[in-house]
Amino acid sequence: MTFTILEQLLAHISFFLLFLVTLIYWGKFILINNEELNLVGKIGMIIVSSSITIFLVIRWIISKHFPLSNLYESSMFLSRGLTLIHLILENKAKTNWLGIITAPSAMLAHGFATLSLPREMQQFLPLVPALQSHWLMMHVTTMILSYSALLCGSVLAIALWIVTATKHEKISPIKFHTNSIFYSFIYRNCEERISKNTFCDSQKSLYFINFRKWQLINELDHWSYRIISFGFPLLTIGILSGAVWANEAWGSYWNWDPKETWALITWLIFATYLHTRMIRGWGAEQSAIIAFLGFFIIWICYSGVNLLGKGLHSYGWLPQSL
Repeated sequence: MTFTILEQLLAHISFFLLFLVTLIYWGKFILINNEELNLVGKIGMIIVSSSITIFLVIRWIISKHFPLSNLYESSMFLSRGLTLIHLILENKAKTNWLGIITAPSAMLAHGFATLSLPREMQQFLPLVPALQSHWLMMHVTTMILSYSALLCGSVLAIALWIVTATKHEKISPIKFHTNSIFYSFIYRNCEERISKNTFCDSQKSLYFINFRKWQLINELDHWSYRIISFGFPLLTIGILSGAVWANEAWGSYWNWDPKETWALITWLIFATYLHTRMIRGWGAEQSAIIAFLGFFIIWICYSGVNLLGKGLHSYGWLPQSL
């Protein structure tokens, strides 16, 4: 009883904190960039990540199985994965704007679990026979972590596409491309020239705007590409481990189940994204469109197929999920 109350308390606290952290990141992005707010946001995300981790551990203790057996638990794990990616990126990137994307993403995943799903899906129930396997931890964990990474990378790519789509000739005295060494050199020296007052006020404003936009585009491109490159191998491992598990549970490695089919489509979409970047040499704008498509495909694969309640993964609806 005590564990159950603590679990519910942690779920509500973590969602409330995610809501506050989202407001903080968007507030400082729109209104004021303050170091104290940055620190509060970072501490808030650490507390949220820890709270969700403790929440999952408590459900593990109570249910006596790994807490990834239904859509409620997997959505909470997805939110946990997004907060973890945020903390890693914020530490590596040394930037404070990532929270405007990762914090609301984690909040939406958390809100979907706690506010949208019926109470029946949040209850502790015995595992169905197909889930009573040591593959549960490896397969589902890698799949959810891959979803977290691919969703995060896709959202960054969508932001990149929006920023590049809002370029206007009237504020761009110089056309630039994110892969151009020549213009990279120009913009690297832009701040120095501004500080030396080699531009008039109007030129200074135009170059400053373009320089900041160029910086943002390159950061979005850099991290979206690397996060997707991290999530894709996890998705591959998840699909392969799922095939082995399916052979043990259902006697066949591949059954063209709706969940399996959409997982394959997701894999093909992001394989295409990486192929266009690594082999074809596409720029950030063109590849972002593929990642944009991948964002919607992931949600269809993750929750849409579950909510249909059809196929071998039909235990994903109501009592059991995923």
